[in-house]
Amino acid sequence: MELTEILGYIGALIVGLVLGLIGGGGSILTVPILVYLLGFSPIIATSYSLFVVGSTALVGTFRNIKKNTIDFKIAIIFAVPSILTVFMVRSLVIPNLPEVIFTIGQFSLTNSLFIMLIFAVIMLLAGWSMIKSKAVNSDHVIKDFDNTHYFAIGTQAIGIGALAGLVGAGGGFLIVPALVLLVKLPIKKAISTSLFIIAIQSLIGFLGDLKTLKIDWQFLITFTIISILGIFIGLALSKKISAKGLKKGFGYFTLLMAIYIIYKELF
Repeated sequence: MELTEILGYIGALIVGLVLGLIGGGGSILTVPILVYLLGFSPIIATSYSLFVVGSTALVGTFRNIKKNTIDFKIAIIFAVPSILTVFMVRSLVIPNLPEVIFTIGQFSLTNSLFIMLIFAVIMLLAGWSMIKSKAVNSDHVIKDFDNTHYFAIGTQAIGIGALAGLVGAGGGFLIVPALVLLVKLPIKKAISTSLFIIAIQSLIGFLGDLKTLKIDWQFLITFTIISILGIFIGLALSKKISAKGLKKGFGYFTLLMAIYIIYKELF
């Protein structure tokens, strides 16, 4: 086993630790590890990220089902347009992206550069969200679902599905606020419901790649199992460590990583 592969598996453990400690941020680390440390192309990396994020979110979902903290009705309303979008992006859009999207003078926007720049923008938004996040009253009373919100939820779901398909991100930092603000779910239910949505949309999005990409199953399953192990370690540590400070610190780290990706890809 080469050193880079060992470092990659250590990275997988860190991905799980972060997920277990702060409840998000897995794909923010997964894609850079796969691209810059292990040398995978952005298209393969985003595909593998969908599988890793989906599998780890599924583990969390099983825990939440036992706690009865998932609003399945809202999850289905949100998940259907999101799942359809992410599947279409992975099965139809990604395979048909031209190698060079456009050229201006000496600058060429390749599909790899396009994906990594979008990913960097998502990282900037996620980092800012983690730094500026404020506590929400977990005892917030659930209001009856207002049918006038169907369009707003559907629009959000399609947008998040498109982003998840392009960059392999779960989009929890976008889903949770949507569920809290549009559907008026309490924050704890919003997080659990978001995890369920992420699990379904990520794994179904990954299915869209099976016909177009060659998957290294041995590596991918090993990476995922190590990541899931990291989650349980992170969950155990989270009982002793304040997640609030960690989340803000990881937010700043995410901003720095985003700036690094933009610089590396453009310069």
